[in-house]
Amino acid sequence: MALFPTYKRNGIRPIQAEGVKVKDEQGKEYLDFTSGLGVCNLGHAHPQVKKALQQQMDAVWHVSNLFEIPLQERVAERLAQLSGLDFAFFCNSGAEANEAAIKLARRYAQVVRGIKAPQIISFHSSFHGRTLATLTATGQEKVKTGFDPLPPGFHYATFNDIDDLQARIGTDTAAVLLELVQGEGGVRPADMAFVQAVEAECRQRDILLIVDEVQTGMGRTGDVFAFQRWGIQPDIVTLAKGLGNGFPIGALLGRGGLEKVFSAGSHGSTFGGNPLAMAVADAVLDCLTTPGFLTESRALGEHLGQLLQTRLEPLPGIRSVRGLGWMWGVELERPVAPLLHALAQKGLLATPAGEKVLRLLPPVVTTKAQVEQAVNLIEETWLELEEVVTDGSVSGV
Repeated sequence: MALFPTYKRNGIRPIQAEGVKVKDEQGKEYLDFTSGLGVCNLGHAHPQVKKALQQQMDAVWHVSNLFEIPLQERVAERLAQLSGLDFAFFCNSGAEANEAAIKLARRYAQVVRGIKAPQIISFHSSFHGRTLATLTATGQEKVKTGFDPLPPGFHYATFNDIDDLQARIGTDTAAVLLELVQGEGGVRPADMAFVQAVEAECRQRDILLIVDEVQTGMGRTGDVFAFQRWGIQPDIVTLAKGLGNGFPIGALLGRGGLEKVFSAGSHGSTFGGNPLAMAVADAVLDCLTTPGFLTESRALGEHLGQLLQTRLEPLPGIRSVRGLGWMWGVELERPVAPLLHALAQKGLLATPAGEKVLRLLPPVVTTKAQVEQAVNLIEETWLELEEVVTDGSVSGV
């Protein structure tokens, strides 16, 4: 195989997917509770999104950002209106969106606040991307091994600990970079009081509050943006994943005033905001803003959480269930790998969040019947694995 071995594959080869279901090359069907790592929020091959892409393919695929792109302007206006922010920059991924946010924060700190060496504070167990800047911003050492020298200007505070954050803020602090639910960090939601205290601290000190919504945005937590559930207004929001529903896209949204430093020539992207991506994003926003869509979806996500908590949390070997919306983590007392393998054999795809957390990221269009089918499979499979561990008939589980 001519691929670098940068991914640990699970042996499944999907060849067709629609809605919440994926089919492999042997014809076996799976419930996909990964959504391509929180990407296909509207499910695979969503008809409305697919139609928009097909129509745009018959018009224009790509032009340089030196030209005006009406669809780009339309999507920017819609995102600004939905978020309460004022400007958008489009790129191709979540890492690129966070990279843009880091650049914008540094430039604002230098040009407006006169800080010569701006510092950005993120949080332990966070995840913000794989570029050199975004992996440095990530609060997990495992993604940094072998990539020294890393860029300076990053510090880390304890998640959900406002006292620790306040102790790390200095006169050179340019921004605080925050996930409202730490996905890769074990599906850990931020406390309401903590988030609101972070916002207040940033406002008081003229520090930019950057909320990384790469995984939590576009309906994943039950609202268009997760920050709406915490009742805050960030200065910068980053998006990707669900905004493209499988088509590569990223976006940075920012408040008024930031456009003065993110001016012509300060940043750019060859493919960012191309007409194909914008047609997809426009269709995604149409779906998410359909009257009643998110209300119904949020209720089903809460049903999933209630089932997980009532059915799984009491079981032996399970420490806790946490999350919200369509983003849930089940923390185990043992490594999650055997459970993931057993679930896949039974037709349910899930993903880990660390060594001992089962992460569930189903599409936000998952039905009640599919939710209940998945929870039944997880409960049944875990009890079978527990029995094996208890009687000691299989080693290594």
